[in-house]
Amino acid sequence: MVAQPTDLHDADTQDAAAAAACPVDHTAFTGAGTGDSAHHGYEPFDMTDPFPAYERLRTEEPVMYDERIGYWVVTRWADVRAVFDDWETFSSENAQAPVRERGAEATRIMKEGGFTAYSGLSARIPPDHTRIRAIAQRAFTPRRFKALEPTIRENTRTALQRMLESPDRQGDVLHDIAFDIPTITILTLLGVDPAMVPTYKRWSDSRGAMTWGDLSDEQQVPHAHNLVEYWQECQRLVVEAHQRGGDSLIADLVEAQGAGAEITDHEIASLCYSLLFAGHETTTTLIANSIRVLLSHREAWEAIVADPSRIPSAIDEVLRYSGSIVAWRRKALRDAEIGGVKIPEGAGILLVMGSANRDEEVFAHPEVFDIARTDARNHMSFGYGIHYCLGNMLAKLQDRIVLEETAAAVPSLRLTGEPIAFGENLSFRAPTSVPVTWEA
Repeated sequence: MVAQPTDLHDADTQDAAAAAACPVDHTAFTGAGTGDSAHHGYEPFDMTDPFPAYERLRTEEPVMYDERIGYWVVTRWADVRAVFDDWETFSSENAQAPVRERGAEATRIMKEGGFTAYSGLSARIPPDHTRIRAIAQRAFTPRRFKALEPTIRENTRTALQRMLESPDRQGDVLHDIAFDIPTITILTLLGVDPAMVPTYKRWSDSRGAMTWGDLSDEQQVPHAHNLVEYWQECQRLVVEAHQRGGDSLIADLVEAQGAGAEITDHEIASLCYSLLFAGHETTTTLIANSIRVLLSHREAWEAIVADPSRIPSAIDEVLRYSGSIVAWRRKALRDAEIGGVKIPEGAGILLVMGSANRDEEVFAHPEVFDIARTDARNHMSFGYGIHYCLGNMLAKLQDRIVLEETAAAVPSLRLTGEPIAFGENLSFRAPTSVPVTWEA
């Protein structure tokens, strides 16, 4: 089935590197050497509808140096995969680095607060990455995910029922459904009281803003305080697991450590720091985007209502067409080439998976949303290579359950027609709301 968009507001249809000069004359394409046109319409932090700019970049300058952010922007599928695959040349060590340098006051707050958090896995490199991932995989198992399924389903039904009690038949998929479910799931997985959802959401928002946002020094200050609290809580959870044990992923890691696994308390706390963010933030966005995109393509929504067995394929197509993470970062450890363009040692690289997922060389009619597409799983929304997302199965499980329950409970669900905004960010394409309505 090919589903054409029915809602006009669907946005989907519509360091050494800093010193390196761009090798391409932009004026050859645009007739101007400055401003937006010099970058083929690409705006790094604008997630409203980046896809036309992605298409122009793939066609005109698939490896472009963007002096505004100090990164080489890579947009073709083959080039993105090649960089992901060559971790020895293109290191992930900058994947979690702040896009904008921390100001003096934020730096002071974090230092005095004992903030020493490091990436759980995504910014680590072998051999540490290999060692820690092997240990984490023993705890991050399908068995544990399967045990969570009844809780996820019950939480989904509760959230749906609460939304459907609205007297004016108006709701917001993001805030009414997508927000709480993955947050409660990851807190349960890590042995945290679900009553702390608002607190962890506040910390998570600060994590995203400080790492991938474009903040002034003054704007960084409250987020710095939040990150100190966040890191102290992760350390406390590890101490508690040592003292009390329990049935949680953190307790599993502490138990593995006691049995001789080579992992430190700081590394366990860093995994916690990463998972508490990645485990719910991207899944919240995946759920919101799944319902948003499916409702924007009514044929596709009606297809999963009629046949829920089509939901897994629909999820992969959503991930290809409108993934939660559209760009990720790497650093060149030596002089190299990407797509025939010379990249200097030390250069920062921005891999635009959101563009690669719509590469005409890989996907036929890539701008068409089609849940019958047979190659949608070739998307790179979970990354590629040694850093492929460890939690991809849990994310898909939660999205599948939400789509099953929502399609069954409210098949008449539709978007209200209000414009949908997306938060400004370098890497995450997250709607700020998904307003919906339904028939009585």
